Amino acid sequence: MAAFINRILLVFLILQNRCMCHESALSLLKRHQQSPWAFNSDCRKSSHPEISTDSPNFKLEVRMPGVTPLMSDSYFCTYVPVPPGQKSYIVDFKPHANMNTAHHMLLFGCRLPATNEDYWDCGNRYGTCLREAEIMYAWARNAPPTQLPTDVAFRVGGNTGINYIVLQVHYGDVTAFRDNHKDCSGVTLQMTFLKQPLIAGIYLLMSANAVIPPNKKVVNADIACAYKQTTIHPFAFRTHTHQLGQVVSGYRVRDGKWTLIGRQSPQLPQAFYPMENPMDIEYGDTIAARCVFTGIGRTTVTQIGQTSKDEMCNLYIMYYMDPKHAQPYMYCMQEGNPELFKHIPPEANIPIPYSPNMAMHGHHADEEQLNDNEILQQPKGEEEVVLDQVPHVEEVVNWPGGELKLGQVSGVMLDSKNNLVIFHRGNHVWDENSFDRKHIYQPQGIGPIPYNTILTLDPASAEVLNAVGANIFYLPHGISTDKNDNFWVTDVALHQVYKLESNGDRLLVLGQAFQPGSDKNHFCKPTDVAVDPLTSNFYVSDGYCNSRIIQFSPEGKFIMQWGEESSPSEIPKPGQFFIPHSLALVPALGQLCVADRENGRIQCFTAQSGEFLREIRHPEFGERLFAVSYTPNNGGQLYAINGEPLVGRGVPVQGFVLNFTTGELLDIFKPSKKKFLMPHDIVAADDKTVFVGDIQASRVWKFVPAEKAEHRSVKKAGPGIELHEIDATETLIEAEIEAKLRSPDVMEKHKSKSVLKQSSTAVSPVLITLLLIIPIVMLVGIGVFIHWRKGKLYGEDADSKLESKQSSGGILGRLGGKNSRGLNLGNFFASHRGYSRKGFDRLSTEGSDQEKDDEEGTDSDIDECSAPPLPPTSTS
Repeated sequence: MAAFINRILLVFLILQNRCMCHESALSLLKRHQQSPWAFNSDCRKSSHPEISTDSPNFKLEVRMPGVTPLMSDSYFCTYVPVPPGQKSYIVDFKPHANMNTAHHMLLFGCRLPATNEDYWDCGNRYGTCLREAEIMYAWARNAPPTQLPTDVAFRVGGNTGINYIVLQVHYGDVTAFRDNHKDCSGVTLQMTFLKQPLIAGIYLLMSANAVIPPNKKVVNADIACAYKQTTIHPFAFRTHTHQLGQVVSGYRVRDGKWTLIGRQSPQLPQAFYPMENPMDIEYGDTIAARCVFTGIGRTTVTQIGQTSKDEMCNLYIMYYMDPKHAQPYMYCMQEGNPELFKHIPPEANIPIPYSPNMAMHGHHADEEQLNDNEILQQPKGEEEVVLDQVPHVEEVVNWPGGELKLGQVSGVMLDSKNNLVIFHRGNHVWDENSFDRKHIYQPQGIGPIPYNTILTLDPASAEVLNAVGANIFYLPHGISTDKNDNFWVTDVALHQVYKLESNGDRLLVLGQAFQPGSDKNHFCKPTDVAVDPLTSNFYVSDGYCNSRIIQFSPEGKFIMQWGEESSPSEIPKPGQFFIPHSLALVPALGQLCVADRENGRIQCFTAQSGEFLREIRHPEFGERLFAVSYTPNNGGQLYAINGEPLVGRGVPVQGFVLNFTTGELLDIFKPSKKKFLMPHDIVAADDKTVFVGDIQASRVWKFVPAEKAEHRSVKKAGPGIELHEIDATETLIEAEIEAKLRSPDVMEKHKSKSVLKQSSTAVSPVLITLLLIIPIVMLVGIGVFIHWRKGKLYGEDADSKLESKQSSGGILGRLGGKNSRGLNLGNFFASHRGYSRKGFDRLSTEGSDQEKDDEEGTDSDIDECSAPPLPPTSTS
């Protein structure tokens, strides 16, 4: 019964927390309606349509509010509400864009936009709409504009589910913005309140099961559905795949005859193209489509998915129909019958040649006219070139290092011999109680970590070669090594940077213990260190409270600093940080690259001057990028690891290999059987071996190129690996965490970027009290019932004998008695996760690099979650 009550309460807590975490649609809509527009004076824009009392016709401007994209391939979105309370009709689109400025524009109809910001990055951090997005219009450079036929309109407002129009602009090459001018690209919607004769809609054919084997020359994905609705009249089409798509073709099949709807290369600008021949699709017809792919250059199977490493097979058909039966959106995802597709016209299997200058992925090419040979030449896809040169990285599944019993692994590094160095937290954790609002570490009284926190391992066998760092650190974070194999580490609790000899002796200590600050002599939760092997100058990323990079001389003298905190309400600028979390030095080029964690990007600077050089950002990163590492092999490569988003769902947590010179994404990797829980640091060797330290899993993952993984045989570690000065009986335990906490300071900044209000996952004290008291009350009730029942069965004498065996505590005494068969509350709590009767062992809900912090907590590391290991026990 007690377990049953516990489960009921747990469900109640989850439901309560979900209610706390999400605004209602009504309040969200109200807030959207009240959101003010703050437009740049260079671009006139109104949040309300220009409606005249003398005419039912009006215009609605959907324009960028004076933006200046800083990086090529930026995607910006903005929104406007449609007139509320009644239906209106979009009868025409007038684009305002220059092909030298905007690569393409898309308009979407939404119930709610992804955020209520003036404009936002919708190619990385957010999407376009909060829920479904209905594409309505497309304009692309080198492609004809979309035009609606006479008497055809898109119906919006009222009960249509389209309350907002979202504009997405893709800025391909930002060289046009060297003068820092403001862009006002957009679309004027010609609208009317008059009911229109014909209503426009979109029919989507999409493959969900296509599989493309590696190096297979031709792969077809076929989709077909019988049409069972009122007659529609297609007038435009749009194709969409990723890099492997060669051609997409759509047909109407009636009485065995195939009639072309549209056929296009998906590598061309993905606008809506007008149909050459008008037609209708009636009840009983079949709508069919084929996507032709090639697997040449791929080393692994490619499937349908959202990332650039996956593929998609979509054909959009824009149509109009009778308003009485109008449906704004229909779709087909049924795999085509092979017998049907035996009769598909041969043209569907022939790729369409295109000019690289016209291609969606070639928009940085010059605008000069290409000759005939260049136009007919179909270049090898970008990803194919990449995969010919860079083998895929795969996990070494049985690597013995995965069996090490560690605390939270906050840092990994390689020494000069390519031995792996691990920095872990032993039995200390970073939770919501670790820091106060002034960033002062609270549990100082527990003392430093008694274990050796710095372990040097043989990278192949995971044999422990060296172990130092006991009784020094409180909350380890970043680690680096120099050419003499000294250790450079940061401690976020101490707010200090240490230089240690390989034997653990302290050579240099910067910062004041437990004293956060922002001047030349203080740090505030510093995150990482990088040492220049040429000059011996070193760089500190500082950190969780200070958004800066500091350069020091070899002796520890302050040289300079750069960086400032990015604004949560604006697109982050160069040199701004939202937690500079990891450093990677490129000595040969004199560059320093920084993992700008909460901005989801890598920024590279001139190391000596702090001059901004470039930003590397990919949609696959998502909104958070935790760590970066550099190796000079293959002309220079960067390795990076991302993290889960703070709000909502995001991209998968995985590792990345990038070309350092171009920033191209070369490979994506992740564990083969399990998954990353919360990867925190990454390091790569010249032989392309990669190690990832995982905070929540309390382990290190090892990856090698695929050709090595296929022939690699390792001996699995035994039950435990003995560490220097750590008895076998003192091995650290691992446990699963049921809740991740996030820092309130960081969460507040993310809240301002999203219409979803993410509430703390902390449970109220009242509910915790109820959770503990109710089972006890139930047990008391059961005891009373048993007492009464036995009295009924055996009479007063039996009851007296029963009482004589109880302690003076009555029923509670019987439950808690040493030899009692009832529930022992001490054992009960000790047997549950996060509880221990041995010393310092509290439930870890890491606020540091941590996922969900209590509202009363601090801006700890916002993402390091794990369970605390047991403290050392006596071996005497």
